[in-house]
Amino acid sequence: MKSYTITVNGNVYDVTVEENGAVSAPAAPAAAPRKAAPAVAPAAKAATSGAGNIKIEAGAAGKVFKIEAAAGTSVKKGDPVLVLEIMKMETPVVAPADGTVASIEVAVGDSVEAGALLATMN
Repeated sequence: MKSYTITVNGNVYDVTVEENGAVSAPAAPAAAPRKAAPAVAPAAKAATSGAGNIKIEAGAAGKVFKIEAAAGTSVKKGDPVLVLEIMKMETPVVAPADGTVASIEVAVGDSVEAGALLATMN
């Protein structure tokens, strides 16, 4: 048997896999799932992060498919800022409020995790 630690939506679970491929997990967790430690951003991104006071984050893991609005572009609430490819579907990431795009923190083709900073707005 092999033991693995799996993170799902920020919750960490310990799972044991038997050699025949069957998954064995406790029917009821002995303790509440523990929260995963937040990911550390690379130093290069940290220097550019936070150019605006409104953060736009990924709702799910995916790949940056298209950037719709460049830094300096005025957007209204609900306007697409970029498009993520999530599970082979193009999913627009929209502006949460009226404002101006301050920075784009990703590039087309980048893989992102849920909660990753994609852009900032003012």
